[in-house]
Amino acid sequence: MSSIESTTITPEDEVNLELAYAQAQKSLKEGGVPIGSVLYHHPTKKVLSVGHNQRVQQNSNTRHGEMDCLEKLGRVPIKTFRECTIYSTLSCCIMCTSTILLYGIRRVVIAENANFVGGEALLLSPPTLLAPALQKPRILVNQHDPKATKMMKDWIESEEGAKVWWEDIGLEGEEEK
Repeated sequence: MSSIESTTITPEDEVNLELAYAQAQKSLKEGGVPIGSVLYHHPTKKVLSVGHNQRVQQNSNTRHGEMDCLEKLGRVPIKTFRECTIYSTLSCCIMCTSTILLYGIRRVVIAENANFVGGEALLLSPPTLLAPALQKPRILVNQHDPKATKMMKDWIESEEGAKVWWEDIGLEGEEEK
């Protein structure tokens, strides 16, 4: 089985999740939401792009870690996306999951989903509603990383996190949980 089809954490996944974690820490140091992302291309064995949540830094509604990573990549042939794994330090929200589906990224590896479960059900739903080219099985792998879980939990519970977290996931406050 190739690494793009693996349903377990591989050594290359561990390396790329560490890069995503470093991106999350970068966002945290900049005063932003600590979520990082990496796009890895399997045929070339290269990281094509990295990104981190920049909603606070850029006063943006959509610059989540995954969106920042894809935006920094720029335009590439659609085939490239289908040969990639995207990594995120947190379960991908509905917006990011929809973008992953749109571009046909088949494998998603997350560091944790204890703090937030995003669009995982959508990602793993039967692909019959999608265009025929995208009707391929998708793979979601969760590392259950205690370090990433603690970083996110500590931030959510911080004064700054309490101000920003709920709007980052599209809610008004904890009462909507």
